[in-house]
Amino acid sequence: MQRREFLKSGMLAGGAAVLGSTAAQAADSKEQKPFNLKYAPHFGMFKNAAGNDPIDQLKFAADQGFTAWEDNGMKKKPKELQQKIADTMEKLNMEMGVFVAHGSIGKLTFTRKDKAMWDEVLKDIKDSVEVAKRVNAKWMTVVPGNLDEGPRARLAEGYQTANVIELLRRCAEIFEPHGMVMVLEPLNWYANHGGVFLQGSPQAYALCKAVDSPACKILFDVYHQQITEGNLIVNIDQCWDEIGYFQSGDNPGRKEPGTGEINYLNVFKHIHSKGFEGIVGMEHGNSKPGKEGDMAVIEAYREVDQF
Repeated sequence: MQRREFLKSGMLAGGAAVLGSTAAQAADSKEQKPFNLKYAPHFGMFKNAAGNDPIDQLKFAADQGFTAWEDNGMKKKPKELQQKIADTMEKLNMEMGVFVAHGSIGKLTFTRKDKAMWDEVLKDIKDSVEVAKRVNAKWMTVVPGNLDEGPRARLAEGYQTANVIELLRRCAEIFEPHGMVMVLEPLNWYANHGGVFLQGSPQAYALCKAVDSPACKILFDVYHQQITEGNLIVNIDQCWDEIGYFQSGDNPGRKEPGTGEINYLNVFKHIHSKGFEGIVGMEHGNSKPGKEGDMAVIEAYREVDQF
Protein backbone atom coordinates (compact mmCIF):
# COMPACT_ATOMS: atom_id res chain seq x y z
CA MET A 1 0.00 0.00 0.00
CA GLN A 2 1.46 3.39 -0.97
CA ARG A 3 1.66 6.10 1.68
CA ARG A 4 -0.97 8.10 -0.20
CA GLU A 5 -3.48 5.27 0.11
CA PHE A 6 -2.56 4.71 3.75
CA LEU A 7 -3.05 8.37 4.61
CA LYS A 8 -6.31 8.45 2.73
CA SER A 9 -7.74 5.48 4.60
CA GLY A 10 -6.47 6.81 7.94
CA MET A 11 -8.16 10.16 7.54
CA LEU A 12 -11.54 8.99 6.29
CA ALA A 13 -13.17 9.12 9.71
CA GLY A 14 -12.13 12.67 10.59
CA GLY A 15 -11.52 14.30 7.24
CA ALA A 16 -13.91 12.90 4.66
CA ALA A 17 -15.69 16.19 4.20
CA VAL A 18 -12.43 18.02 3.56
CA LEU A 19 -11.02 15.41 1.23
CA GLY A 20 -14.24 15.43 -0.72
CA SER A 21 -13.31 18.72 -2.36
CA THR A 22 -9.81 17.82 -3.44
CA ALA A 23 -8.33 17.54 -6.89
CA ALA A 24 -10.66 14.74 -7.90
CA GLN A 25 -13.27 17.44 -8.45
CA ALA A 26 -10.89 20.31 -9.20
CA ALA A 27 -11.14 20.00 -12.97
CA ASP A 28 -14.79 21.08 -12.82
CA SER A 29 -14.52 23.87 -10.25
CA LYS A 30 -12.67 27.16 -9.95
CA GLU A 31 -10.81 28.89 -7.15
CA GLN A 32 -10.11 26.04 -4.79
CA LYS A 33 -9.21 26.89 -1.20
CA PRO A 34 -5.59 28.09 -0.90
CA PHE A 35 -3.15 25.64 0.67
CA ASN A 36 -1.78 26.26 4.15
CA LEU A 37 1.78 26.37 2.79
CA LYS A 38 3.04 28.07 -0.36
CA TYR A 39 3.60 24.99 -2.52
CA ALA A 40 5.17 25.94 -5.84
CA PRO A 41 4.60 23.80 -8.94
CA HIS A 42 6.70 24.26 -12.08
CA PHE A 43 6.06 24.47 -15.81
CA GLY A 44 5.04 21.13 -17.28
CA MET A 45 3.63 19.69 -14.07
CA PHE A 46 0.02 20.44 -15.12
CA LYS A 47 0.41 20.55 -18.90
CA ASN A 48 -2.05 17.71 -19.49
CA ALA A 49 -4.82 19.42 -17.52
CA ALA A 50 -3.99 23.03 -18.42
CA GLY A 51 -2.39 22.80 -21.86
CA ASN A 52 1.12 23.61 -23.03
CA ASP A 53 0.88 27.38 -22.75
CA PRO A 54 2.84 28.52 -19.65
CA ILE A 55 0.37 31.30 -18.88
CA ASP A 56 -2.53 28.86 -18.93
CA GLN A 57 -0.58 26.60 -16.56
CA LEU A 58 -0.14 29.48 -14.12
CA LYS A 59 -3.84 30.30 -14.23
CA PHE A 60 -4.78 26.66 -13.73
CA ALA A 61 -2.47 26.37 -10.70
CA ALA A 62 -3.92 29.51 -9.16
CA ASP A 63 -7.43 28.11 -9.62
CA GLN A 64 -6.37 24.98 -7.72
CA GLY A 65 -5.23 27.02 -4.72
CA PHE A 66 -1.49 27.33 -5.39
CA THR A 67 -0.03 30.69 -4.42
CA ALA A 68 3.56 30.22 -5.58
CA TRP A 69 5.54 28.96 -8.57
CA GLU A 70 9.15 28.06 -9.32
CA ASP A 71 11.14 27.59 -12.49
CA ASN A 72 14.75 26.37 -12.41
CA GLY A 73 15.19 27.35 -16.05
CA MET A 74 13.80 30.89 -15.85
CA LYS A 75 17.13 32.47 -16.90
CA LYS A 76 17.03 30.63 -20.22
CA LYS A 77 13.60 31.95 -21.19
CA PRO A 78 13.29 34.98 -23.50
CA LYS A 79 12.98 38.30 -21.67
CA GLU A 80 9.55 38.88 -23.15
CA LEU A 81 8.26 35.60 -21.75
CA GLN A 82 9.87 36.28 -18.37
CA GLN A 83 8.00 39.58 -18.21
CA LYS A 84 4.73 38.00 -19.29
CA ILE A 85 5.09 35.35 -16.59
CA ALA A 86 5.82 38.02 -13.97
CA ASP A 87 2.84 40.15 -15.02
CA THR A 88 0.52 37.14 -14.93
CA MET A 89 1.73 36.04 -11.51
CA GLU A 90 1.24 39.53 -10.12
CA LYS A 91 -2.37 39.55 -11.34
CA LEU A 92 -2.91 36.10 -9.83
CA ASN A 93 -1.29 37.13 -6.54
CA MET A 94 1.27 34.34 -6.91
CA GLU A 95 4.78 34.52 -5.45
CA MET A 96 7.85 33.62 -7.48
CA GLY A 97 10.07 30.91 -6.04
CA VAL A 98 13.58 29.90 -7.02
CA PHE A 99 15.31 29.76 -10.32
CA VAL A 100 18.91 28.58 -10.71
CA ALA A 101 21.33 31.49 -10.41
CA HIS A 102 24.37 29.24 -10.67
CA GLY A 103 24.57 25.47 -10.75
CA SER A 104 27.87 23.95 -11.79
CA ILE A 105 27.36 20.27 -11.08
CA GLY A 106 30.34 18.26 -12.31
CA LYS A 107 32.80 21.18 -12.27
CA LEU A 108 35.34 22.37 -9.70
CA THR A 109 34.03 25.91 -9.66
CA PHE A 110 34.05 26.95 -6.00
CA THR A 111 36.58 24.57 -4.45
CA ARG A 112 39.60 25.75 -6.48
CA LYS A 113 40.84 29.34 -6.74
CA ASP A 114 40.58 29.68 -10.50
CA LYS A 115 40.21 33.38 -11.38
CA ALA A 116 38.63 32.80 -14.78
CA MET A 117 36.14 30.33 -13.28
CA TRP A 118 35.32 32.61 -10.36
CA ASP A 119 34.81 35.59 -12.68
CA GLU A 120 32.36 33.46 -14.64
CA VAL A 121 30.46 32.57 -11.46
CA LEU A 122 30.22 36.22 -10.39
CA LYS A 123 29.01 37.25 -13.84
CA ASP A 124 26.35 34.55 -13.59
CA ILE A 125 25.26 35.99 -10.24
CA LYS A 126 25.09 39.55 -11.60
CA ASP A 127 23.03 38.37 -14.58
CA SER A 128 20.70 36.56 -12.17
CA VAL A 129 20.00 39.77 -10.29
CA GLU A 130 18.61 41.34 -13.45
CA VAL A 131 16.39 38.32 -14.14
CA ALA A 132 15.21 38.31 -10.52
CA LYS A 133 14.21 41.98 -10.78
CA ARG A 134 12.23 41.21 -13.92
CA VAL A 135 10.30 38.26 -12.46
CA ASN A 136 9.97 39.55 -8.88
CA ALA A 137 12.10 36.76 -7.43
CA LYS A 138 13.86 36.90 -4.07
CA TRP A 139 15.28 33.37 -3.85
CA MET A 140 17.82 31.87 -6.24
CA THR A 141 19.52 28.48 -6.10
CA VAL A 142 23.30 28.24 -6.02
CA VAL A 143 25.10 24.88 -6.23
CA PRO A 144 28.85 25.29 -5.55
CA GLY A 145 30.10 22.60 -7.91
CA ASN A 146 31.99 19.44 -7.12
CA LEU A 147 34.41 18.33 -4.45
CA ASP A 148 38.01 17.91 -5.61
CA GLU A 149 38.44 14.36 -4.38
CA GLY A 150 40.52 11.27 -4.88
CA PRO A 151 44.29 10.69 -5.02
CA ARG A 152 44.84 13.58 -7.46
CA ALA A 153 43.00 16.16 -5.39
CA ARG A 154 45.03 19.36 -5.22
CA LEU A 155 43.74 20.57 -1.88
CA ALA A 156 42.64 19.06 1.40
CA GLU A 157 38.91 19.37 1.98
CA GLY A 158 39.35 22.07 4.62
CA TYR A 159 41.09 24.35 2.14
CA GLN A 160 38.40 23.64 -0.42
CA THR A 161 35.77 24.63 2.13
CA ALA A 162 37.61 27.89 2.76
CA ASN A 163 37.56 28.63 -0.97
CA VAL A 164 33.84 27.92 -1.16
CA ILE A 165 33.18 30.32 1.73
CA GLU A 166 35.27 33.05 0.11
CA LEU A 167 33.42 32.86 -3.21
CA LEU A 168 30.03 32.61 -1.50
CA ARG A 169 30.82 35.81 0.38
CA ARG A 170 31.55 37.56 -2.89
CA CYS A 171 28.25 36.28 -4.31
CA ALA A 172 26.41 37.46 -1.21
CA GLU A 173 27.87 40.95 -1.62
CA ILE A 174 26.18 41.13 -5.03
CA PHE A 175 22.79 39.96 -3.75
CA GLU A 176 22.66 41.90 -0.48
CA PRO A 177 21.96 45.43 -1.82
CA HIS A 178 18.92 44.08 -3.68
CA GLY A 179 17.43 42.17 -0.74
CA MET A 180 17.88 38.93 -2.67
CA VAL A 181 18.96 35.59 -1.25
CA MET A 182 20.97 32.72 -2.69
CA VAL A 183 19.88 29.40 -1.24
CA LEU A 184 22.47 26.62 -1.08
CA GLU A 185 21.07 23.22 -1.98
CA PRO A 186 22.74 20.09 -0.58
CA LEU A 187 22.38 17.25 -3.10
CA ASN A 188 22.57 13.49 -2.54
CA TRP A 189 25.46 11.44 -3.87
CA TYR A 190 23.63 8.13 -3.96
CA ALA A 191 20.83 8.54 -6.48
CA ASN A 192 21.47 11.72 -8.42
CA HIS A 193 24.61 13.84 -7.95
CA GLY A 194 27.69 11.89 -6.92
CA GLY A 195 30.71 14.08 -6.27
CA VAL A 196 29.05 17.40 -5.45
CA PHE A 197 30.74 19.45 -2.74
CA LEU A 198 27.60 20.26 -0.78
CA GLN A 199 25.83 17.12 0.44
CA GLY A 200 24.22 17.55 3.85
CA SER A 201 22.28 20.03 5.93
CA PRO A 202 24.94 20.29 8.71
CA GLN A 203 27.51 21.24 6.06
CA ALA A 204 25.15 23.81 4.53
CA TYR A 205 24.46 25.22 8.00
CA ALA A 206 28.18 25.63 8.69
CA LEU A 207 28.68 27.41 5.36
CA CYS A 208 25.86 29.86 6.04
CA LYS A 209 27.26 30.63 9.49
CA ALA A 210 30.70 31.22 7.97
CA VAL A 211 29.43 33.44 5.16
CA ASP A 212 27.37 35.33 7.76
CA SER A 213 25.08 37.17 5.36
CA PRO A 214 21.29 37.53 5.08
CA ALA A 215 21.85 36.81 1.39
CA CYS A 216 23.03 33.24 2.02
CA LYS A 217 20.58 30.63 3.32
CA ILE A 218 19.79 26.91 2.95
CA LEU A 219 17.49 25.30 0.43
CA PHE A 220 16.37 22.22 2.36
CA ASP A 221 15.28 19.73 -0.28
CA VAL A 222 13.48 17.04 1.70
CA TYR A 223 13.98 14.44 -1.05
CA HIS A 224 17.77 14.86 -1.13
CA GLN A 225 18.13 15.01 2.63
CA GLN A 226 16.03 11.91 3.19
CA ILE A 227 18.51 10.02 1.02
CA THR A 228 21.66 11.61 2.45
CA GLU A 229 20.86 11.78 6.15
CA GLY A 230 17.22 11.10 7.07
CA ASN A 231 16.24 12.30 10.56
CA LEU A 232 14.36 15.03 8.75
CA ILE A 233 12.50 16.91 11.46
CA VAL A 234 15.49 16.92 13.80
CA ASN A 235 17.79 18.25 11.07
CA ILE A 236 15.22 20.86 10.05
CA ASP A 237 15.13 22.07 13.66
CA GLN A 238 18.92 22.15 13.89
CA CYS A 239 19.16 24.22 10.70
CA TRP A 240 16.03 26.28 11.22
CA ASP A 241 17.57 29.73 11.60
CA GLU A 242 19.43 29.33 8.29
CA ILE A 243 16.69 27.70 6.18
CA GLY A 244 15.19 30.04 3.60
CA TYR A 245 13.40 27.65 1.29
CA PHE A 246 12.14 24.07 1.07
CA GLN A 247 11.65 21.67 -1.81
CA SER A 248 9.71 18.41 -1.83
CA GLY A 249 9.68 15.07 -3.59
CA ASP A 250 9.11 11.59 -2.21
CA ASN A 251 11.71 8.84 -2.04
CA PRO A 252 12.27 6.53 -3.81
CA GLY A 253 11.21 7.79 -7.23
CA ARG A 254 11.16 11.57 -6.67
CA LYS A 255 7.44 11.90 -7.32
CA GLU A 256 4.61 13.61 -5.40
CA PRO A 257 4.05 13.03 -1.66
CA GLY A 258 2.41 9.70 -0.89
CA THR A 259 4.35 7.71 -3.47
CA GLY A 260 7.29 6.85 -1.24
CA GLU A 261 8.51 6.58 2.33
CA ILE A 262 8.48 10.19 3.57
CA ASN A 263 5.75 11.22 6.00
CA TYR A 264 5.05 14.57 4.37
CA LEU A 265 1.94 15.16 6.44
CA ASN A 266 4.12 15.34 9.56
CA VAL A 267 6.98 17.22 7.87
CA PHE A 268 4.71 19.93 6.46
CA LYS A 269 2.72 20.15 9.68
CA HIS A 270 5.97 20.64 11.58
CA ILE A 271 7.35 23.46 9.45
CA HIS A 272 3.94 25.14 9.41
CA SER A 273 3.78 24.95 13.22
CA LYS A 274 7.17 26.67 13.39
CA GLY A 275 5.74 29.62 11.48
CA PHE A 276 7.34 29.00 8.09
CA GLU A 277 5.92 31.54 5.61
CA GLY A 278 8.26 30.84 2.72
CA ILE A 279 7.91 28.66 -0.36
CA VAL A 280 7.95 24.87 -0.75
CA GLY A 281 9.03 24.07 -4.28
CA MET A 282 7.50 20.96 -5.83
CA GLU A 283 10.71 19.73 -7.46
CA HIS A 284 9.58 16.29 -8.56
CA GLY A 285 7.81 14.44 -11.32
CA ASN A 286 4.29 13.05 -11.60
CA SER A 287 3.81 9.38 -10.72
CA LYS A 288 1.04 8.89 -13.28
CA PRO A 289 0.78 9.99 -16.92
CA GLY A 290 -1.75 12.33 -18.50
CA LYS A 291 -4.41 14.47 -16.88
CA GLU A 292 -4.98 11.81 -14.23
CA GLY A 293 -1.37 12.23 -13.13
CA ASP A 294 -1.67 16.02 -12.97
CA MET A 295 -4.76 15.80 -10.78
CA ALA A 296 -3.15 13.13 -8.59
CA VAL A 297 -0.38 15.60 -7.73
CA ILE A 298 -2.92 18.18 -6.59
CA GLU A 299 -4.80 15.58 -4.56
CA ALA A 300 -1.56 14.43 -2.94
CA TYR A 301 -0.81 17.95 -1.70
CA ARG A 302 -4.36 18.36 -0.40
CA GLU A 303 -3.91 15.17 1.60
CA VAL A 304 -0.66 16.25 3.26
CA ASP A 305 -1.83 19.82 3.88
CA GLN A 306 -4.39 18.86 6.54
CA PHE A 307 -3.38 20.99 9.53
